[in-house]
Amino acid sequence: MSIAKRISAFFSGTSTPSSTGSTPPGGTAAGSSYAPEIDGEPDPGEVVWAWVPYEDDPSQGKDRPVLVLDTAGDGPDDGWVGLMLSSQDHDRDAEDEARWGRYWMDVGTGGWDSQGRPSEVRLDRLVRLERGAVRREGAALDETIFTSVVEARRGLSR
Repeated sequence: MSIAKRISAFFSGTSTPSSTGSTPPGGTAAGSSYAPEIDGEPDPGEVVWAWVPYEDDPSQGKDRPVLVLDTAGDGPDDGWVGLMLSSQDHDRDAEDEARWGRYWMDVGTGGWDSQGRPSEVRLDRLVRLERGAVRREGAALDETIFTSVVEARRGLSR
């Protein structure tokens, strides 16, 4: 299935067939099934570190944590899609952020931040990660929080 079809299905909340032909129990549909494995490869539910381009100047960016949602396609070199994390607290300026179309959700702390700072995930900006762009696995997000993030992300497109 093409990346465009997978992303469209993800936004609409419809299921896409997994490699076994169905969405696994506890899955979040559209291929976003919680499936972290400590294997050196990014998996849905894991927070990885990767270079993320700035929106206003894609030629620049920074290394940051990204929550992996799904693979970006069916090929072995297709990479992944995810949502970037930030340790900045956007609750204080949520109205202003929303005015600019930016939506954030608290996800708590985890092994992806060596200082143990609480993180927020940006729901409105889907980031495509090339296979070579992922530097390391950070940690797995709690399954309940992952499911809440996926549902909140889907809610933005309705």
